[in-house]
Amino acid sequence: MKVTLCSSCALGQSGFADRLAGALQAEGIAAETATVDCMSGCTRPSTCAFRAPGKTAYLFGDLTPGDLPDLVTFARAYAASPDGTLTDARVLGELRFKAIARIPG
Repeated sequence: MKVTLCSSCALGQSGFADRLAGALQAEGIAAETATVDCMSGCTRPSTCAFRAPGKTAYLFGDLTPGDLPDLVTFARAYAASPDGTLTDARVLGELRFKAIARIPG
């Protein structure tokens, strides 16, 4: 899976991508974490995308450092899903309210 964070937003500028990468690695979740200059999510800044070949992609916004545990929970569920679809978003806590887009794979 590839996880991409906006580096133009406050969260991206704070080094959050490295913290997220470390948390995913500590949980044994295989992910390539990267940043990109702008993800055009300016109306809901501090965005993060998850995608994998053949799976639905997700874009989250309005993220804060406090969302780290929910992002790790999402990554675990996403990795376990054959097509990226989650049957119950409640396990994602507040992150489920921060979804901007779900893009079919």
